[in-house]
Amino acid sequence: MSVKAKKHLGQHFLTDENIARKIVEGLSWENYHNIMEVGPGMGVLTKYLLEKEGSVYLAEIDKESIEYLKENYFKITESTFVGDFLKQDFDFINKEQIAIIGNFPYNISSQILFKIIDYYELIPEMVGMFQKEVAERTASKPRTKDYGILSVLVQAYYDVSYLFTVHENVFNPPPKVKSGVIKLVRNPKEGLAGNEILFKQIVKAGFNQRRKKLSNALKVLNIPETLKTHEFLDKRAEELSVQDFIEFTQLWKENK
Repeated sequence: MSVKAKKHLGQHFLTDENIARKIVEGLSWENYHNIMEVGPGMGVLTKYLLEKEGSVYLAEIDKESIEYLKENYFKITESTFVGDFLKQDFDFINKEQIAIIGNFPYNISSQILFKIIDYYELIPEMVGMFQKEVAERTASKPRTKDYGILSVLVQAYYDVSYLFTVHENVFNPPPKVKSGVIKLVRNPKEGLAGNEILFKQIVKAGFNQRRKKLSNALKVLNIPETLKTHEFLDKRAEELSVQDFIEFTQLWKENK
């Protein structure tokens, strides 16, 4: 029995065992013993996760994949499956730390990253495969064309490393684009506590009009009077580092 890839679920099954092993080896397994794989498909990553010490949970919504995994991996039971990743509240781990891994469906890749951000206090680490363009955007630095909302929001909470590129021909069916594997490690950045909503508003407004200076792009948010001469407002969003955005958000909050 095999599982038929379903286009509406964005399934492209990885067939290269060496790449699967490299993805799993990207996890540090430090300071956590829970791991969740998103979209395990036919278990190409799962088999290597099950060799490790720790609790493995599978976020899968494809019934055919679930039956295949239960039939082919004796360690997998009904309680291994936790449903749709995007609907997780992580109550089942009792506030313990949990790492995330996966060959992620391209059609929900940004949603997956934003979900990880929402639960960053529980998720110390992630290793995953995305469409190459998304992986590059997530890892990009200031003053580059790929640097944008996704880059800043993810890097505010995690240090991002681009690990390697994966060719189309190691998937069944092959996607039309290359893939990229990235690693997120939760960072110790401070200054966001209590400012998360404002921070996201400033970042999104700044990049929504990325060719304009922030003095114009942020007008929609009613810039505090005392900040209207701040040096950052004379720059475009792509010129500010993640730390710049965090510090500017703090100043904004203090001067409201």
